[in-house]
Amino acid sequence: MSNRLTLDLATDTLVKLKKNGKVKFSEGSFIHSDQGVHYTSPTFQKHVKKLGLDQSMSRRGNCWDNAPQESFFGHFKDETNIKQCHSLEELKKEMRSYMGYYNNFRYQWNLKKMTPVQYRNHLLPVA
Repeated sequence: MSNRLTLDLATDTLVKLKKNGKVKFSEGSFIHSDQGVHYTSPTFQKHVKKLGLDQSMSRRGNCWDNAPQESFFGHFKDETNIKQCHSLEELKKEMRSYMGYYNNFRYQWNLKKMTPVQYRNHLLPVA
């Protein structure tokens, strides 16, 4: 999170993803984004390729491509107290707290009534 939208915000996210030892990409994995200037930049696309991912972008005017993310933000706005935050640090704290709840404790109908972490682990092959 940042108080301004920069290319570094997008590329730093990819760097953090690469450094996260818990994340393993399956063959054919891709990252999905809209057609914003950050995601179409050669710098961002180079980072995506370094991760061994393909990139998928929404077509203009196609709301269905981004429907899962829009649904998440709808729940986020309904289930958090972001209007009570008076600083970026307070907002970051609220976001971290919600992400922990959302990923580990919030069961979801479309994920076979599992949490996102349970569903991800359910899909991963046993080593």
